Amino acid sequence: MKIAINTGGGDAPGLNAAIRAATKAALKRGWEVVGILNGYGSMYSDQPFVNLTHERVHGITMQGGTILGAANRGNPFEMPVKQADGTYKAVDRSDELIERFKEHGIDALIAIGGDGSMRIAHRLSQKGIDVVGVPKTIDNDITGCEITLGFDTACMIATEAIDRISTTAESHQRVMIVEVMGRYAGWIALHSGLAASADVVLIPEIPFSMDSITKKIVEIQSYGREHMIVVAAEGATEKGRDHFVKGKQIGQAEQLGGLAEYLEKGIAERTGKETRSVVLGHQQRGGSPSTADRLISLRFGTEAVRLLEKGVKNHLVVMQQNELRQIPLSEVADSYKTVPLNSDTIMTARDLGKCLGD
Repeated sequence: MKIAINTGGGDAPGLNAAIRAATKAALKRGWEVVGILNGYGSMYSDQPFVNLTHERVHGITMQGGTILGAANRGNPFEMPVKQADGTYKAVDRSDELIERFKEHGIDALIAIGGDGSMRIAHRLSQKGIDVVGVPKTIDNDITGCEITLGFDTACMIATEAIDRISTTAESHQRVMIVEVMGRYAGWIALHSGLAASADVVLIPEIPFSMDSITKKIVEIQSYGREHMIVVAAEGATEKGRDHFVKGKQIGQAEQLGGLAEYLEKGIAERTGKETRSVVLGHQQRGGSPSTADRLISLRFGTEAVRLLEKGVKNHLVVMQQNELRQIPLSEVADSYKTVPLNSDTIMTARDLGKCLGD
């Protein structure tokens, strides 16, 4: 058996642990393992693969990032190709990728990525490549998977940042707005906001109104407290408005951003409070993974190899009730998981008196 491993989309803490686990489990079975660099980018170069050996993956469990590189503009079905006039056009180069796999005798692919990567993996499986997916995203938004690798570390980083911002907010008696990642799901904002005792938590699943936020700030002032913390998911929306978007490039999902600045201005104007905003951004992706993320990544990586050994293909490894299971890629290819509005975490937020913007 000869397998390839790739890491697509944005990086996340735990990727290297998953690469190491899959590589060592495969080598133990006498298989050959190669890696694809920068998503699928190296497939269109003179050296499409790098050999993954015991030595190459030694000691990388605790390292952030990915030794294979990541890319969020490497969709082989929509590859950006520069035109003569300097503009870019999306071109389907998936057939070239399939041929490279055949030329190099690749029997199967372990695709480590988020919902976009699984969409690509599903389409590749429809073109004849045997694939097993590993769920990676700090956003925790993959359908059918209770927790993804990278999520725990991202929440830990966000919580620590909010804790630090809270002390300076109190010192200056300010309203501080912290924008966190998560795209169209509010998992990071909800978990870190609750853990750090934020006063207002805004998530995409619940459109907010400035009146609701203002009312909460006035209420807190009536108790004699002059500092407040607002945690906002980058994909949160105001009632009747679309997402705040910075831009979009060919072959890439839209870039969310601008919400924190909007909230800062709006809250200051409505309340007269000194207001500041902080965008945590890629801090949430970087650094060494937590214990939980290391362990779940190792479990996911080895399970992917066990599934290939059993002949299971075109499935995604998932965590359900702390057990490893698998679901068809077709079930996750065109969907993502949002925070259930009837979840006990939402009910906890409401019982603690948090403003969720509604």
